[in-house]
Amino acid sequence: MLGSTHGTLTTDFRARVEACGETPRTAVHSSAAPSADDAVAVDVSGRPLHADVPDLDRFFRPESVAVIGASDAEGRPNTGITRQLIAWAERVGARIHPVHPTRPTVFGLTCHASVADLPEQVDLAVLLVAHPLPVIEELAETKVKFAVAFASGFAETGDAGAAAQDRLGAAVQRSGLRLLGPNTNLNAFEEFRDDLDGPAIALITQSGHQGRPVYTLQELGIRLSHWAPTGNEADLETSDFISYFAEQPEVGAIACYVEGLKDGRSFLLAADRAARNGVPVVAVKVGRTETGARMAASHTGKLTGADTVVDAAMRQFGVIRVDGLDELQDTAALLARARKPKADGVVVYSISGGTGAHFSDLATEAGLTLPTLSQAKQDELHQWIPEYLNVANPVDNGGHPVGDWRGRKIIDAILADPAVGVLICPITGPFPPMSDKLAQDLVDAAEASDKLICAIWGSPVGTEDAYRTTLLGSSRVATFRTFGNCITAVRAYLGHHRFTAGYRSPFEDAPRTPSPSYRKAQALMRPGQQLSEHAAKQLLRAYGIRVPREQLVTSAAAAVRAAGLVGYPVVMKASGPQLGHKTELGLVKIGLTSASQIRDAYRELTDIARYENVPLDGILVCQMVERGVEMVVGVTQDDLFGPTVTVGLGGVLVEVLHDAAVRVPPFGEDQARAMLTELRGHALLEGVRGAPPADVDALVEVVLRIQRMALELGDELSELDINPLMVLPRGQGAVALDALAICR
Repeated sequence: MLGSTHGTLTTDFRARVEACGETPRTAVHSSAAPSADDAVAVDVSGRPLHADVPDLDRFFRPESVAVIGASDAEGRPNTGITRQLIAWAERVGARIHPVHPTRPTVFGLTCHASVADLPEQVDLAVLLVAHPLPVIEELAETKVKFAVAFASGFAETGDAGAAAQDRLGAAVQRSGLRLLGPNTNLNAFEEFRDDLDGPAIALITQSGHQGRPVYTLQELGIRLSHWAPTGNEADLETSDFISYFAEQPEVGAIACYVEGLKDGRSFLLAADRAARNGVPVVAVKVGRTETGARMAASHTGKLTGADTVVDAAMRQFGVIRVDGLDELQDTAALLARARKPKADGVVVYSISGGTGAHFSDLATEAGLTLPTLSQAKQDELHQWIPEYLNVANPVDNGGHPVGDWRGRKIIDAILADPAVGVLICPITGPFPPMSDKLAQDLVDAAEASDKLICAIWGSPVGTEDAYRTTLLGSSRVATFRTFGNCITAVRAYLGHHRFTAGYRSPFEDAPRTPSPSYRKAQALMRPGQQLSEHAAKQLLRAYGIRVPREQLVTSAAAAVRAAGLVGYPVVMKASGPQLGHKTELGLVKIGLTSASQIRDAYRELTDIARYENVPLDGILVCQMVERGVEMVVGVTQDDLFGPTVTVGLGGVLVEVLHDAAVRVPPFGEDQARAMLTELRGHALLEGVRGAPPADVDALVEVVLRIQRMALELGDELSELDINPLMVLPRGQGAVALDALAICR
């Protein structure tokens, strides 16, 4: 396990901690929360630019609690819940008020017949009733701050249940209280160990079972501060808890198990708040496959979203997505407690050369940096390690030095290298006394160093003293059981600190007022219609995106005149509001070099259109642009996140390779460039087989202009597709050769 993170708290957070009589411990917060004025700021489409953080203090630590439907009758489900709530209320110092229409007392406490009979205004009402809607309406009159509904039978059951949940949500909104659930459980009222220190993990799950592995980290010395089981999220949702936890000084990391997101925009705003505060968010998100998405929807009644968009959005805002609950617990534990890295370099140190080589292969493939140690450092290590063993990285000690005083010398020497930020030691199994001495040396070195030391205990038994007592007893060594989990956690740890070190909220630069381009574009929109290529290109022109020289004509003679003005050779294309894939219909003619070819092409194009019964607004005579890299840039509407921007390899490659990257606006130039580096075909932009490098700057500019269009037009623009966008050699720009736009 790991020790506390050290560094500087912002003034905001430091003052809040010191006001509570505590000494600031963590450095997870790197920037102040937005001001009250910022909290109501909206972008050009009227969407908020900052998360609305609910004040959940009185939910997690109420002064008074009402239990509606309380019971002490043996054998009743409500009895066990009531008993647990009474114990929890005692731990948090809350007064508890049972409510039941026929019981004078419950577990010796005075029981009240109805909500109206409560002796005081309560902070939290726990509803142990099958039909919470009537109770919510009663609670509205008592000014209760929070309520929890355990009842099921809502959106997880189908359309009728979803309608019932909508009615419940509407009643909650009218009441002014905040609701957790329905279809939630008791995990918010678990008993957390209070004998652990250091930064804590705050846990968010849809239901209880998935959070158990993280909860049991307490048995290994990792502190847990909160658990929010969100249920069906009729009101309070995952995003609310992320925003709240990101403001709590004791929270070092937020661990989430997410089956579906209620609202994509709220999630991104919450993730943005966490990123600005330097608080890592680690998430398992169900729905990578169609099967997983269907199961998640049937369970929670929430949209899962297109997984490629979800994945991109999470990376864009620094959310660390992992695949399993074991990865969730190991990664969250490391991120919560490890100090800020001194360097990105990772050194692998082992008794076995084969083990070190195996781990190094996996780590390098995963993107970790394993620097070759300097010759001077290798010479130093060879004081204690035989000359014939490799110490360049991975470092193979051969076994024997581990058993005596040399073992600690080797570890200290590696950690002293300024290029090294992480030392990872895979111990494949118990081999006393070597493994015992190695484990103790790692722990002692970690106590004396400000760098991260990770140990991987490979024994399947896990009862060995070196593991149970020495490694797990350390607050400074991160101990794993598998290579994969260690690599995942270390990669996330280094990536998180790189991300937050240069993080600037993209919402800060989101447009707040319409541009002149928007006013021009609005005049071109045709609600409910697909625009012709000519009209779609006018839309692009409105946003300053270059298109070829072209003219729309309605006669062969006009086409010949247009070709002379545009300049030979030319391309001729049919243009109409119902045309999508023109090439398949033979409605594109390229490389035309004479007036006779122009007249023949005009006649053929119009004949095909008549035969296919395709209405035209004319024939486009276009400049022919040949030299460049064909890309695709587009806008689509995602059910969760709204408009998204995609860039990828264009032309026929878009359908063959599906090589594309996506982002959710708003984003800056850094993210636009990152989209390009994610493409498998990125090398084409750099120039291959003698081709000159493409004008990447111009491509990035097009992506950013399309983003502006997506933000300003919002849901007025259902879809936009530029394919191909011809990216010319460096310094020559980019030209949208074809475009499709569908208005909503």
